[in-house]
Amino acid sequence: MAPPPPPTDRRGTLFGRLSLPERNYLVEALRTETVGGVILLAAAVTALIWANTFGSGYTTVSDFHFGPESLGLHLSVAHWAADGLLAVFFFVAGVELKRELVAGELRDPRAAALPVAAALCGMAVPAAVYALTAALGGGTTAGWAVPTATDIAFALAVLAVIGTSLPAALRAFLLTLAVVDDLFAILIIAVFFTEDIDFLALGGAVVGLAVFHLLLRAGVRGWYVYLPLALVIWGLMYNSGVHATIAGVAMGLMLRCTRREGEAQSPGERIEHVVRPVSAGLAVPLFALFTAGVVLKGDALTAVFTRPETLGVVLGLVVGKTVGVFGGTWLVTRFTRARLNADLAWADVLAVATLAGIGFTVSLLIGELAFAGDEDMINEVKAAVLIGSLIAAVVSGVLLKLRVRRYRALYDAEELDEDGSGVPDVYEQGDPAYHLRMAALHERKAAEHRRLAERAGAASSEPDSPA
Repeated sequence: MAPPPPPTDRRGTLFGRLSLPERNYLVEALRTETVGGVILLAAAVTALIWANTFGSGYTTVSDFHFGPESLGLHLSVAHWAADGLLAVFFFVAGVELKRELVAGELRDPRAAALPVAAALCGMAVPAAVYALTAALGGGTTAGWAVPTATDIAFALAVLAVIGTSLPAALRAFLLTLAVVDDLFAILIIAVFFTEDIDFLALGGAVVGLAVFHLLLRAGVRGWYVYLPLALVIWGLMYNSGVHATIAGVAMGLMLRCTRREGEAQSPGERIEHVVRPVSAGLAVPLFALFTAGVVLKGDALTAVFTRPETLGVVLGLVVGKTVGVFGGTWLVTRFTRARLNADLAWADVLAVATLAGIGFTVSLLIGELAFAGDEDMINEVKAAVLIGSLIAAVVSGVLLKLRVRRYRALYDAEELDEDGSGVPDVYEQGDPAYHLRMAALHERKAAEHRRLAERAGAASSEPDSPA
C-alpha cells in the first residue's frame, strides 16, 4: 500500500489545503453568504427598476420617517436601513473577525500575512487611484474610501451565477480577505466619518458595552437579556455621533469564539449561525433596496465616466482592487518563503483579485457618508459603484470561466468521499482505517464485477430456445 501524501503546510504554500475544521466552517459560511448574495443581487435590481420606473414612490417610501423623536431616533426608512440594519451585518463581521483571530486564518501570523497584505494593498491602491484621478481632474478627494471595500456576498453571488466551483483555498482567501477588508472599512468609518461627538451618549454606549462584556464573562444566557441591551447600546452609539454600526462590531468582537471541552460550537459560532442568515438574507438586501435606487436617466451614466470623482470610483474598483490584491499576494511570495500552490497559477490569483473589485454594500455606505448633503453627487457615486462592481464582475467572470475545468477538477478532488465516511478522502489518507475501508470497498466492487461477468458468460453459453 502506498504511503499517504504528506500534509500540505499552508504557512509555506499560498492557497494550500485547509484544515478539516476550517473547511467545514467555510462550507457552512459560504452557503449562507451565497444565498444571501443572490437575494442581495435581486434587491439591487429591484431598487434600480423601482427608482427608474416609479421614482416618486421609491422616494416617498425611502424618506418616510418613524421612530421615537424624543430619543433622537426619528429616522427615515433609508436611514434605518443604513444605520440600523447594517449594524447586524457589522455584528456578524465582528464575530467573523474574532473567530479568524483566535481560531482561523489570522491566528498564525505567518498564515495571516497573505490575506492581511492583500487586503491592505487592496485598499491602499484603490484609494490612491481615486485620489490621483480626482486630483488630475480637479475634483474632490472626499470619496477616496469609496472604492476600498469588497462585498463578499455579491462576489459569491457572481460565482453562483456563472457556476464556478473555486477550490476551497481560494474561497477561504476571498472570505478572509473580505473579513480583513471589513475591519479596515470599520476603522475608516470610525476615524474619518465621525465629526461632532456627544461624549455623554458615547460614555453611555461604552458603559453598555462593558455590561455586555461582563454578562458574557459571567455566562449569562438568553436573547431576552442581550437583545434589549444591544438596542440600548446601538441607540446611544447613534446619538453619540460615532457611526452606529461600530456598536455591532464591538459586540461581535466580545463573543467567545474558542471551543471549550464538551462544546460542539463556541458561543460566537452558535450566535453567528443564527444571525448570519438574518444579516445575509434580510438586513443587507433591505439596505441595498433603499440605497441602490440610483436614477439612471439623463446624463447620469455619462457623468460616471466624465466626472473625476465618479471615474475615480470606477477605476479604483476595477483597476485599483485588482492591482492591489494581486500585488499584495505577489509581495508575500517576494519577501517571504511562501510559494504559490503548485495546483494553481498566477492567472487564478488575478481572477480572484478582479473579483474583489465588487464593492457594493460598504462602498454605498461610505459614498453616502463621504458626500453627505450633496444628493446629486451621492446619486452619481452610487451609479459609479454599481457600474464599477458590474465591470469587475464581468471581467472576473470571464477570467474564471477560462479556468473553469481546472477549478472543477480541483473542487471534485477536494470533495471526493469514495468511502462514504462523510469526510473528504483527502483528509483521511493518513488514517489506516481509511485504507482498510477503501480496500474493503474495492474488494466489494471487484466481487460485483466478477458476478456480472459470470452472469454474462452463463447467458452467452445457453443454447438458443426453439422458435
